[in-house]
Amino acid sequence: MAKKTTRSATTSVSSDADAPLTVPGLDAATGHRVADALQMRVHALNDLALTLKHAHWNVVGPHFIGVHEMLDPQIDGVRDMIDVLAERMSTLGVPPNGLPGALVAARTWDDYDLTRADTAAHLAALDLVYTGVIEDHRAAIEAVGDDPVTEDIVIGQTADLEQFQWFVRAHLQGVSGELATSGTSGEVEAAEKVSRRSRKR
Repeated sequence: MAKKTTRSATTSVSSDADAPLTVPGLDAATGHRVADALQMRVHALNDLALTLKHAHWNVVGPHFIGVHEMLDPQIDGVRDMIDVLAERMSTLGVPPNGLPGALVAARTWDDYDLTRADTAAHLAALDLVYTGVIEDHRAAIEAVGDDPVTEDIVIGQTADLEQFQWFVRAHLQGVSGELATSGTSGEVEAAEKVSRRSRKR
């Protein structure tokens, strides 16, 4: 990793400006606007991948191995989504930003709240994380609607994210189908509610 240095105001070796082009069939303004809509999706998915890995390292309890091993394919899948969106941005003529400083500066959500916790607590918190990411991905479908190719990518990713959430939610449902986290709005609140239920058994 490079040493931290004072940055110069301008440079001739790098640019974050849009390219003077986009894909055939779209005008540059439309292509760049569609690509810009993907940047927050890149940030959100980078954050999600790190959060899932953090949970993967920190789950404990009798169901550890099942949850630990369930999360790795989800992490890999989310990382693949990031690459697809970033490459689509570049294809459309906009340089993607995958740097951690840009993510932290742009995000509208807080860091994940849990560290070492039992599997039920992490799954309860991750369910809410997935809900936020999926809701924003669904909003992005409309935002990129002027480009059916990009729209198709985001729709496919939303379906995959919904399936990942289904795997998480299966651990939180009873036979009635109701989620154990029903009525909660924050990660800690959801985790505490599920942990209390687990202790009563």
